[in-house]
Amino acid sequence: MAFVAIYTVGRLNHPYNHPASSEFFEVGNEIIHQAAKTGQLIEVFSPEGVPIPEEAKKGSGFPVLTLTIWKNLEGLYRFTYSGLHKQALRDRSKWMEPYQERHLSYVVWWAEKKWDVSWKEAFKRYSHYIQNGPTPFAFDFKAAFDEKGETCLVK
Repeated sequence: MAFVAIYTVGRLNHPYNHPASSEFFEVGNEIIHQAAKTGQLIEVFSPEGVPIPEEAKKGSGFPVLTLTIWKNLEGLYRFTYSGLHKQALRDRSKWMEPYQERHLSYVVWWAEKKWDVSWKEAFKRYSHYIQNGPTPFAFDFKAAFDEKGETCLVK
């Protein structure tokens, strides 16, 4: 049974200890708590001590990275665009730096085993997407692939 991983990257408007950033982290913790309740979230990786990739350093903001594993693509998609997470996406401009150019804020991929997912793998998938666009190796929700590598519509 394959799992789906998602890596997200953004930059906070303010330093990590700023009240607005603190609010972002509080909301983020509540979102993870809600995600765990769905039964779809399998694992959350801590960004503590992870080297920040070059593409996340670009800009004046403060990098924020997430990496999680989910049971399936549909469950991840439904959670992403519902409830508190949907509201956080709407409110992101109060926390996150706007992008001057097109920026990929996340990448998704399939993994056969949980231990196949790592920060190193996330950075590799993200770079692949930046260089090649969506492929079965690394994609987004707009150009998704199922676990067999076939294009699919996620809803």
